[in-house]
Amino acid sequence: MANISSTRFGSILSMGLLLPLLLVASGCTANIEQPGEPIAANQTATEGASSHLFGIIYPMAHPYYETVTQAALETAEDYHAKLIVKAPDEANLEQQIRMMETMIKQSVDGIAIDPIDADALAPVIDKAIMAGIPVITFESDSPASKRLSFIGTDNYKAGERMGRMLDQLLQGRGMIIVETGMAKMRNAQERLSGMLAFIEAQTEIQVLEVKYNEGSDTVALTELEAMIDAHPHFDGFVAIDVISGSTSVLVWKAQGLNRYALTFGMMPEIAEALRNGQLTAALSQNEHMWGTKIIETLEHAASGQDIPKRIETGTTEVTIADVVQ
Repeated sequence: MANISSTRFGSILSMGLLLPLLLVASGCTANIEQPGEPIAANQTATEGASSHLFGIIYPMAHPYYETVTQAALETAEDYHAKLIVKAPDEANLEQQIRMMETMIKQSVDGIAIDPIDADALAPVIDKAIMAGIPVITFESDSPASKRLSFIGTDNYKAGERMGRMLDQLLQGRGMIIVETGMAKMRNAQERLSGMLAFIEAQTEIQVLEVKYNEGSDTVALTELEAMIDAHPHFDGFVAIDVISGSTSVLVWKAQGLNRYALTFGMMPEIAEALRNGQLTAALSQNEHMWGTKIIETLEHAASGQDIPKRIETGTTEVTIADVVQ
């Protein structure tokens, strides 16, 4: 197995992969806000006037969202719209709230947010709605807010499907360790609940430990290594969030582990890990659809058209057979 590359690990943490993709489509404005730093706007030239200005707010800057950003930029260009993309360097509720407040002051024509804390962000989502700005959520919902639509999968059912995947791999018994992201992030809560409920009701699989990384790469690495040390005879690992998934790839490479490892979410890094045997399977939420759906939905809402309350993107199981070249 390959060792951890310090260069590769550094590129993940510094988000060197994400920034270029935010600038590829002409007519779009891309902003990435870093904690403690002023917002830096990068703008490309455009010949035609943009009809709308939309904002996308991610829970954190991570390569996982590259595909979403790419599709959103391309779709925004098709509509002659401008796009602002913001993300805290690491998951940070206060940063997301401030980004929402900034977009409200800018009077953008629509906002899509992947909320870190559904309840805490509900008031600022409602504030935007009261200001006449359509707001939709994606990946993780805020159902108590006045948001107009949610784009993504049923995360509880996705958790159940992950439980079935484990059941098939372990033949109904064995020991697993689990790592997830932020305790208050709704999508992670629902995935974990769905998986644990299925395991308890349908299998004899034992969950040895569940750890939370709270949106930090450093914490994710520390907690995963601690679980492996504490439970050396575990049979499988499940990453509930994308940070845990990325971290597991690094750990499996460094330690040469030959255990089942499963994760939620797809991106090029995960496809490579599947090909190389660091991951056993990934449960994609069909993330490649989100960027297009976000812009189309915001465009319809900003134009006064009715939009569905929920846009389901489903899940797709991905294994090495699906990514071999």
